[in-house]
Amino acid sequence: MSPFVPVEVVRAELGAALGDGVLVTDPDVLDAHSRDQALWCPADGAVALVRARSVADVQETMRFATRHHVPVVPQGTRTGLSGGANAVPGCILLNLERMTRVLEIDAAERTVTVEPGIINQDLKDALAPHGLSYPPDPGSVAISSIGGNVATNAGGLCCVKYGVTRDYVRQLRVVLADGTLTTIGTTTTKGVAGLDLRGLFVGSEGTLGVVVEVTLRLVPALPEPLTAVATFADVRHAAATVADLMASGAQPSLLESMDGTTLRMINAYRDVGLDADAGAMLLMQSDGSGSPAAARAEVEAFAGFAEAHEAIDVVFSEDPTDSAALVAARRMAQPAYEHHAQSHGGGQLLDDVCLPRHRLPEFYDRLDEISAETGLTVAVVAHAGDGNTHPSIFFDTSDPDEVARADEAFDRIMQVGLELGGTITGEHGVGHLKRRWLARELDEGNRAVHRAVKAALDPLGILNPGKMFADL
Repeated sequence: MSPFVPVEVVRAELGAALGDGVLVTDPDVLDAHSRDQALWCPADGAVALVRARSVADVQETMRFATRHHVPVVPQGTRTGLSGGANAVPGCILLNLERMTRVLEIDAAERTVTVEPGIINQDLKDALAPHGLSYPPDPGSVAISSIGGNVATNAGGLCCVKYGVTRDYVRQLRVVLADGTLTTIGTTTTKGVAGLDLRGLFVGSEGTLGVVVEVTLRLVPALPEPLTAVATFADVRHAAATVADLMASGAQPSLLESMDGTTLRMINAYRDVGLDADAGAMLLMQSDGSGSPAAARAEVEAFAGFAEAHEAIDVVFSEDPTDSAALVAARRMAQPAYEHHAQSHGGGQLLDDVCLPRHRLPEFYDRLDEISAETGLTVAVVAHAGDGNTHPSIFFDTSDPDEVARADEAFDRIMQVGLELGGTITGEHGVGHLKRRWLARELDEGNRAVHRAVKAALDPLGILNPGKMFADL
């Protein structure tokens, strides 16, 4: 915040414009709202928190910020893993988690319009009675907000077939840096009037504007899938199975991978009976686009590829209860990682490297090298069908040498991802954690376009500074 704008001015001017209970300056409350779940990202210096209840609250905040050149950090439920929602010195935290309404469900057009604070799972539950579904389902589906999903272009477990957040955004209402409210996109199935600006804001992590309303495309309720599980002696054979299955043209509705370390950590967290002796497990589902015969054929094809790559065992289930239990076990990976970290020095760095699927076996080989050379445990869970891997590095935060090796391992994993033709982030975003790596992934022409867009939409640089654009 500008040193020339005291907190008393914030209280008097912005507080009066927002009404009772919206502006908070209590230090303990600010501290509790100043960070997401990322490690090694600064989160100090917030002077105020706006708990927005309306579009008008967001506009008033941005108008005040523009008048006084105050940095603003937009936030959802702060479940991110890259420091994108973290405070910066002198900032106003603009939190939208109280804006949770479903504004309209249009069954005829298969769209839903929501406020950004609604939780992904709550939206799914609201759509179910209408026979409609919103497919993107990040691992944090029960706690992450739709606004946050839009901010990072979140993916999830079934995106291998059904796509990511960007594929479902029809229209956005956005408050720009100066407080202007604008509508981007259309609610219609088709629309090519002007530039498709939606793509600028989906994945922009609060650096270009504040999304205050989202209209999403929906699909009919997804059919119950058939489920298959294959276990392997090592993760390389599991990765080769994924690469060959997807190259065959298969369209599983879910294809997830867990290495042996992850399986054991999940069992230690909740005894769910996963094969602790396996080196890797693939969890595959097919809904056959509503055709039971097609689903069965696809599951059998998966089994064939798994057996060709020396699977230890392949089992099937048509029981929805079994399927739900297996997916629930997969969703336990991150809580299990956190539980393990707390018991072994407290340190966990979760990466988010996405690769061409045919490079997955080599990627896992390189991870083994990094783990061996740094002496640190690296566990991997992956949206394998998308090539989106989440290696987690575990270390003792009280040991400076381990901290240094963890930092080295994290950087080496991203470098390997780029060398194999991948990207530094598939769905978690850049935030603060990966800002210096974004400059390495983008060429100079691309960086120049980023800078030009930022300058045009946020000329004062007040929207989420120090994050995605900091090193471009």
